[in-house]
Amino acid sequence: MPIYEYRCEPCDHHFETLIRGNGDTAHCPKCGGIDLVKQFSVPAAAQSGHGRGSSLPVCEGGDPSFGCGQGHCGSGMCGLD
Repeated sequence: MPIYEYRCEPCDHHFETLIRGNGDTAHCPKCGGIDLVKQFSVPAAAQSGHGRGSSLPVCEGGDPSFGCGQGHCGSGMCGLD
C-alpha cells in the first residue's frame, strides 16, 4: 500500500497519507479538505540484513542537487548518518 504526499490547496498544508485502494480518498488532516495536489516524492528503499547495503548507489560526486545532504549532496534523501 503506497504512501502519497499531498498539498492541500485551501490551507497549503503538506502531508503524507496511506491510500489503501481506489475507493480511498485523501483528506487534509488540518482542515479536512479534499482539494489536494499530489506531490512528487522520492521512493524509499527498504534494507534488510545487517549494516548498510552497498548495492544501491549513494551520491558520490554525482548530481549535487540530490543525495544525502552531507558535503556535496543536497536533498537529504539517502538517510546517511
